[in-house]
Amino acid sequence: MPDLERTLRPVIENISNGFRVLLLNGQRQVGKSTLLSNMSKGTSRGYVSLDDMAERKLAQTDPELFLQQNPPPVIIDEVQYATELFPYIKIYADNHRDDKGAFWLTGSQKYKLMRGVQESLAGRIAIVDMMGLSYREKIASPFSSLPFVPSMVKPDMEKLTVLDVYRRVWEGGLPEVAVDTKIDRERYYASYIQSYIERDVRDFHNVSKPIQFFDFISVVAAQTAQLLNYSSLARDIGVDVKTAQSWMGVLERSGLVYLMRPYSPNITKRIIKTPKMYFLDTGLAAYMTKWLTPESLMSGAAAGAMLETYVVGEILKSYLHNGKEPSMYLYRDANQNEVDIVLEQDGTLYPIEIKKTANPGLNDCKSFGSLQKLQKKVGLGAIICLKPERIPLSREVVSIPVWEI
Repeated sequence: MPDLERTLRPVIENISNGFRVLLLNGQRQVGKSTLLSNMSKGTSRGYVSLDDMAERKLAQTDPELFLQQNPPPVIIDEVQYATELFPYIKIYADNHRDDKGAFWLTGSQKYKLMRGVQESLAGRIAIVDMMGLSYREKIASPFSSLPFVPSMVKPDMEKLTVLDVYRRVWEGGLPEVAVDTKIDRERYYASYIQSYIERDVRDFHNVSKPIQFFDFISVVAAQTAQLLNYSSLARDIGVDVKTAQSWMGVLERSGLVYLMRPYSPNITKRIIKTPKMYFLDTGLAAYMTKWLTPESLMSGAAAGAMLETYVVGEILKSYLHNGKEPSMYLYRDANQNEVDIVLEQDGTLYPIEIKKTANPGLNDCKSFGSLQKLQKKVGLGAIICLKPERIPLSREVVSIPVWEI
């Protein structure tokens, strides 16, 4: 598999000039250790993985000796297996304040890591989230230095056919399977899910029903881009609602699922309203729901939901891979007005609709006007769709091809 330039590289370089500890967090196999290893080539930085059981045991039972044997500058991969290291990393960081970039850590269990970080490394560590490959990273095209908003999109991409778009959706973003055309896709994803359940889920979340949890992942993948309904999920796999809620938390913490919450000027209300659920890697989602080819996915019942999921993921990457937190919401009101995405940036709301159509019209974005009642500035809106070129639909709305984001 070729080494691809990741958008996060300059972000990490910049952070390492200011922080002694960096934590790169994300779903398994999105390329975290590959990126950091590539960045450390030609330097004295060491590497150790806590997937290695001997290294893990030493890190857990004698963290001081572990750090003596793996002194900074060092990459410690999958650090969630030994949060016992954090107090000792803190001691080093406090005693070596000028040693910027001393520790590069990776992890795939964000919330477990956050507990350890908050207790030991607050103020000493920068945390960066990483997702799978973006489309622009796959094709080695210059990625925008700014997060996505409609007014910033530049039509500099090679046009894709509808089938080409769905091939990108079907491929997903896990680097090994998305780039290597010779890999056995079915075997790769089967191994991925098995490892995820046996290593991450059992180790960190004490899930005692692995077969039902596998079924749960499949149902969640099938319901991507839908409002989260715990009762429906629980009924489909034969568990209680409390279990479904717990398991959804596992998927969210692991980076497999993103929950987009409704926009409200009142932050407290955002938390209690029903979110929309996205199974972030569309390649894995296609595998779990048995769409075996891009052609079958394009013409199947899930085509619209998978396209929407893909677009949401690409927009998320445009923020996270530039080291920024997205302010991204869905919009619904009592009058049944809905907007797929509302981006809030610099005090401006940018409405976005995602449509599986090559013939967008203003009727597709009629709910954009409902944002005016929020008493905030509303910027250029967009319909992201399958039309082959970018065109203005009005002064306030532009149609943007999926492949331009």
